Amino acid sequence: MAKEYMYLDDYVVGEKVTSPARTVTEADIVNFAGFTGDWHPLHTDIEYAAQTPFKGRIAHGMLTLSIGMVLPFRLGPYSSYLPKSFIAFYGMDEVRFTAPTRIGDTIHCEVEVIDITDKGKGRGILTVRNQIKNQKGETLVSFVMKLFCGKKPS
Repeated sequence: MAKEYMYLDDYVVGEKVTSPARTVTEADIVNFAGFTGDWHPLHTDIEYAAQTPFKGRIAHGMLTLSIGMVLPFRLGPYSSYLPKSFIAFYGMDEVRFTAPTRIGDTIHCEVEVIDITDKGKGRGILTVRNQIKNQKGETLVSFVMKLFCGKKPS
């Protein structure tokens, strides 16, 4: 049985987990453009995008980040960064968009616990490094995420 993450204390620096995967569709891109108002032709105009260095339409970087960062939640109680003592999203650092996400790419997120910081009063910060990768193993987005979590009651 997989480890269940209840509290900040249940994590160990160096632990890794890989999320389930999901395919990015044209509908995702169109819906994201409509929701955000970002209709840049690189994402929405086949002819324009064909003339760019990408040679075709690509997903918005923030769309890839938005989809990819929550894929570990599909692991349910064994999610790498959703302890039952979760308090709040604390922040995100070192976000880099290193390769394009294309329509039809199947992405997953690889997560590694890199730091656990005690903040006193039974709380602390869980820091995880994330890499969103495609079906070829190419890293599309990388980032470090910090989550405010509760510790085991004394």
